[in-house]
Amino acid sequence: MSDHIEVNFDGLVGPTHNFAALSPGNVASALNGGSESQPRAAAIEGLEKMRQLIRLGLVQGFFPPQRRPAADRLAALGFGGSPAERCAQAAREDPALLVRLSSASSMWTANAATVIAAPDSGDGRVHLVTANLATMMHRAVEADETFAMLARVFRDSARFAVHPPLRPARHLGDEGAANHMRIAPAHGAAGVNIFVYGEAQQGDFPARQSRRAGEAVARLAGLKPGGALFLPQAGRAVQAGAFHNDVVAVANETVVLFHADAFEDGAAAEAQMSAAMPGLHLIRIDGIGLDEAVKTYLFNSQLVSLPEGGAALILPREVKDHGRAWAAVERILAGDNPVRRAIVVDVRGSMRNGGGPACLRLRVPMPRAALDGVDPAFLLSEARIDGLQALVDRWWPDRIAPADLLTPDLWAAAGAASDALERHIAGH
Repeated sequence: MSDHIEVNFDGLVGPTHNFAALSPGNVASALNGGSESQPRAAAIEGLEKMRQLIRLGLVQGFFPPQRRPAADRLAALGFGGSPAERCAQAAREDPALLVRLSSASSMWTANAATVIAAPDSGDGRVHLVTANLATMMHRAVEADETFAMLARVFRDSARFAVHPPLRPARHLGDEGAANHMRIAPAHGAAGVNIFVYGEAQQGDFPARQSRRAGEAVARLAGLKPGGALFLPQAGRAVQAGAFHNDVVAVANETVVLFHADAFEDGAAAEAQMSAAMPGLHLIRIDGIGLDEAVKTYLFNSQLVSLPEGGAALILPREVKDHGRAWAAVERILAGDNPVRRAIVVDVRGSMRNGGGPACLRLRVPMPRAALDGVDPAFLLSEARIDGLQALVDRWWPDRIAPADLLTPDLWAAAGAASDALERHIAGH
């Protein structure tokens, strides 16, 4: 048994999950903007995905959704009275602001932090650098609460170092693990951290990740010489809807799966990755277009190490339903690489808002002994998933139309759901 494991922490879809189309560059979000969402069904889909990982023999955790609407943020902006009164004032005076402060986007925990594994860090601890998510307002408001939550979950400072968001955020845009990949012979071996960054905006959609942010993360974690590689994301990929690198590339241990147009200079990127780690399996996919990659989220699959050896792809159903994308998966499975299984999951509620299986999870490689330093309230078994499903069934709204975000009934329902979840966590 390896002394190092990977733990996947998924975000539980929040009770205000809605389709407000708040992220320019996120094609799926824009296409579904204004339609009715189903928070209860989306949360249960996510929990079932977590169950699949447990059944594979992996350790699975979760992060709770942040409370929305964010009435504390409204207070800081001068809205007065009780939380409900602040929301009512915002609904009258600045409804667009209230909609942004009602987003359930913290569910996509790939954006929670960049994780540097213990074998790579200067002090032998796992480092988590909280993402500032500076590009989009509805995401930027998450950062401070995410920092507090990470410190709560990874509570043993002897094993984990949790860093606050990079400041000044405007000049150090950092989207977390969605633009970071780690390659290594194994989770417990020293590896290379690949920081993928965007150049200046080259079209309608913004590049969200700065190179300086990756360099800061490398310094904060004390990365060893040769432990970092910086690759520019292709501007054409950003403009096609790959707002994060994890929409066009995913890596784990000795495998990098990527679209042929993921990087600005593909040949140079492949050469740099190969030189950084001998024996790397570079799986370049050129049989589907960028538009198909964005539509199916093939590259936003989770690539996970199996306890029995080899790796599995956790794929959204949209890949199985798309002929060329599924043909690419079949070629991967037949190829000379560690990927042995393809497991299809249904996370359609998240997909319709622009987040696939990998968006929903933060991978945290850690020494097996470090699990003792994680708050057990956030680690899951199938029985605990059953309990969370029962809670979601009782408290999460069934449907949310855009106009509902401005109504007291929804604010009250979302608050009651958040209170119920916190009681559930406290009594784990």
